Amino acid sequence: MIDIKIIRENPELVKENIKKKFQDEKIPFVDEIIEKDRQRRDTQVKIDQYRKERNDLSSQIGLFMREGKKEEAENNKKRVNEINQELVRLEELERELAEAIQNRMMVIPNMIDKSVPIGKDDSENVEIEKFGEPFVRDYEIPYHADICENLGGLDKESAGRTSGNGFYYLIGDIARLHEATIAYARDFMISKGFTYAIPPFMIRSDVVTGVMSFAEMDAMMYKIEGEDLYLIGTSEHSMIGKFKGQIIDEAELPIAMTSYSPCFRKEVGAHGLEERGLYRVHQFEKQEMIVLCKPEEAMEWYNKMWSYTVEFFRSMGISVRTLECCSGDLADLKVKSCDVEAWSPRQQKYFEVGSCSTLGDAQARRLGIRMKTENGNQYLATLNNTVIASPRSLIAILEQCYQKDGSVKIPKVLQPYMGGLEVLQPKLKEKGE
Repeated sequence: MIDIKIIRENPELVKENIKKKFQDEKIPFVDEIIEKDRQRRDTQVKIDQYRKERNDLSSQIGLFMREGKKEEAENNKKRVNEINQELVRLEELERELAEAIQNRMMVIPNMIDKSVPIGKDDSENVEIEKFGEPFVRDYEIPYHADICENLGGLDKESAGRTSGNGFYYLIGDIARLHEATIAYARDFMISKGFTYAIPPFMIRSDVVTGVMSFAEMDAMMYKIEGEDLYLIGTSEHSMIGKFKGQIIDEAELPIAMTSYSPCFRKEVGAHGLEERGLYRVHQFEKQEMIVLCKPEEAMEWYNKMWSYTVEFFRSMGISVRTLECCSGDLADLKVKSCDVEAWSPRQQKYFEVGSCSTLGDAQARRLGIRMKTENGNQYLATLNNTVIASPRSLIAILEQCYQKDGSVKIPKVLQPYMGGLEVLQPKLKEKGE
């Protein structure tokens, strides 16, 4: 949510930003907000005037009674009653106007950074840089689900019986490799000075609407029936929500934290779920990083954060690239965002394994997170970034480390988390199995 002062002072700038997001249907909201804001402020002036008049009249009633001026006192009481009735009407009108403004403000997209490329959707995102070679093997690399199954590590059939499409069992060394990447990601971020946390995996609706847009919430979140609770789609949600309503001393900033959580997503949309694979699923695990900082430091942190993800994947020998998200691919609260994508030697193309975003003060404004400064309390900036999301990271490792004989080399940095195991060997199956 942007500052309403921007709409008051420069509505055309806000409209142009909406056009860059290809959300022209929201343009009329700007003029509606301006008009309703004018009405609300006029109403508030009247409310203040009536309250002052009521206080003045009320203070005179006792004086009139002591002086025996009953008629004057009764006239004042009558007028106070009239004012009270009018105040009830005006206060309800002010509340309705404030709610109407808030509802429109919640869907106005954040002001994007000037550096963001203009484009309608993710097909117009722009490659920034490659890290490592996008190589092609001289032998066939199977589909990642087949690699997992040959290693005795995946059972989607049983998950279909217990939970339905979009779920899976990871078994044996594949399960260990999955957890090894998460554990290594945790330690990697701790080495960068981030504080480790395990947050709640369910959050209330006021936190959900504080960290994301309504459209994202409808497409992503699972609601707990009969409770004001939602399963998190990423630990960023509860980690930013941790600071809801807080005033943080400027000297305590920046706050840099890394968090582990399972994540749950509906995955509603055109992409759909994979019947056999692990790329798009309802449940996965993630190591996240979040930063709360002064607004002027946000872009410096943004560049640090995505570079940490690149460094993390390169330390495992995984080839990746960074992709700048265009205006139409940015969620409404985001100022700027880039994806980290891993190379798929099987498909000979890149696929997303993480995303880094700076949101300006949008989340802080929605959640009431401020910093205490010499010049008073101000909203701070929030950022988030994926260190690793598995099983997508698992797919990258399996494909890029797959050997001609069907084995998979374990990256050296992960071997200590695997009990020193260096290679995953395929499980030989008897004929007829």
